[in-house]
Amino acid sequence: MSFLTLKGISKRYGDFTAIEQIDLEVERGEFLSLLGPSGCGKTTTLQMVAGFITPSTGTIRLDGRDITHERPEKRGMGVVFQSYALFPHMTVEGNVGFGLEMRNMKRAARAERVAEVLELVRLNGLGSRYPKELSGGQRQRVAIARALAMRPELLLLDEPMSNLDAKLREEMHIELRAIQKRLGITTILVTHDQVEAMTMSDRIAVMHRGTIAQLSTPFEAYERPKTAFASTFLGKTNLLSGAVVRRNGRCAEVDVAGTTLRVPHEGRPAQGDVNVYIRPEKVRLADADARASGRITTRVFVGNQWLLQVDTGIGRLSVAQPNFGAPPPEEGQHVGLAWSDDDLRMLEKEKPDGHS
Repeated sequence: MSFLTLKGISKRYGDFTAIEQIDLEVERGEFLSLLGPSGCGKTTTLQMVAGFITPSTGTIRLDGRDITHERPEKRGMGVVFQSYALFPHMTVEGNVGFGLEMRNMKRAARAERVAEVLELVRLNGLGSRYPKELSGGQRQRVAIARALAMRPELLLLDEPMSNLDAKLREEMHIELRAIQKRLGITTILVTHDQVEAMTMSDRIAVMHRGTIAQLSTPFEAYERPKTAFASTFLGKTNLLSGAVVRRNGRCAEVDVAGTTLRVPHEGRPAQGDVNVYIRPEKVRLADADARASGRITTRVFVGNQWLLQVDTGIGRLSVAQPNFGAPPPEEGQHVGLAWSDDDLRMLEKEKPDGHS
């Protein structure tokens, strides 16, 4: 039995449906991210798990216990908000120990627990400071320590790193994931940051229009997207419009602007109008084995790689070339492009209402 189970969960506000019939199972000790753009329903889902919002339909079970209508404080969960929600008039120790005090934990035991979690998040020695005396990263650690001090069954993180700068956010991804693994605590993260989700998660639930568009490991979600939305939202991709000419073994032959591409169909329906996808890093500059050719219209250097836009006969292609120490051809020059058939992905075109 899964540790956390959402069955048939929906949330409606009058005529507006925020969440539509979500089924989700989370294993004990798993780190799951709810990933998607603003308005996709990820925060609403988290708040229903936390007990701040009551579902319109469905049930939520935690370790076999029905908690659908339980009060938030009875669910045994720790929540870290985007704003951290620290008490400005309390010290770090006061903030971290506040929930324990409300539970009437004795002072000595409370002090021991607070010291334990402050060491865990590398804030030992800062217990007497106030939030205004801390950096953004330190305030975030206080919020995490406060949640962990309660020894929750489930840790819920609502975009807790969105206020940090890029470098600190990257460091916190690694630190928080290490803490989660060390404690073995089941964790759900809400984020719109693709890198954050892929860096930290065991699995990712890509959300779109109140539903889960894809649920899989970060690698599978990136390499084998199951919907057009998942393909375009998770990382950058090239999209080519085509039509299936014939199905041949494990591949389908797809006509794209007069060029035939052999695309693995992966057991999906392979007929009619389709979109073909390939990641920019899977396209390389080539001469002898070029699959397409064109003119470089844009060339941008971003340190570890060069980003190119190339206008070709089958459409504009983005190319991410690693920085090998020498710059690629300049804008305006003609180049050949190559890729492996196995790096192509194909999905049926979606209708305007989002359904294929």
